[in-house]
Amino acid sequence: MANGMRVQLFGTCMVDSFYPEVGGATLRLLENFGVEVVYPHGQTCCGQPAFNAGYRATARGAAEHFLSIFTGNDPIVTPSGSCAAMVKHHYPELFQDAPQLLEKAKSVAGRVFEVSQFLVQVLHAHERGYGGTGKLTYHSSCHLTRSLGVTEEPLLLIAALQRMQFVPMPDVLRCCGFGGMFMAKLPEISCALADEKAESIIATGADTVTGCDSACLMNIADALKRRGSSMRVAHLVQLLAEGL
Repeated sequence: MANGMRVQLFGTCMVDSFYPEVGGATLRLLENFGVEVVYPHGQTCCGQPAFNAGYRATARGAAEHFLSIFTGNDPIVTPSGSCAAMVKHHYPELFQDAPQLLEKAKSVAGRVFEVSQFLVQVLHAHERGYGGTGKLTYHSSCHLTRSLGVTEEPLLLIAALQRMQFVPMPDVLRCCGFGGMFMAKLPEISCALADEKAESIIATGADTVTGCDSACLMNIADALKRRGSSMRVAHLVQLLAEGL
């Protein structure tokens, strides 16, 4: 248990606007391990869409706001590898010409954890068993693995879902096609990648597909729906929270 530990929850735009159940599951999981969860009011987008589109000034404004909201020394936990990567790696890049803000950005970057990373590295949540039924496969999102280097943590948590059968996905590291602004600028290529990913998922014979980024899961759910698939698409924290 982590009695006495406090974290700040960064909800992200996708969770706030489309998947509040992912935020609720994250909260339940952390509190189940004795963690006090604080949700700093006034939080907004981390600035990644603007950053990816080349609007550095707009991204910097969002980043400055983030730094003003997430103060103190508590770990910052987010159910998104993509947003965590933005804060950890690109915030310091945005403030190279502003020494005071750069120091704040570096401090915040050191406090940010993607939720599966925090659950395993800090709370050792993979050492307990969770319930669940059915056959499960996992999509490894690009920013989570390539930018954050988080590869084993989700798999350790999946292994803790003791009554779920895990089936590895073919080409698991292949992009689902969302890619942030990529989806908006190059929709034909994005949809083609999503279709390939959906075929890989269906080939596993699983009844549930999970992952650690809601944006990727949204794209995957759409591709599966176009194929008439009834497969469930759920963030990993949802499965863990259900299995408590």
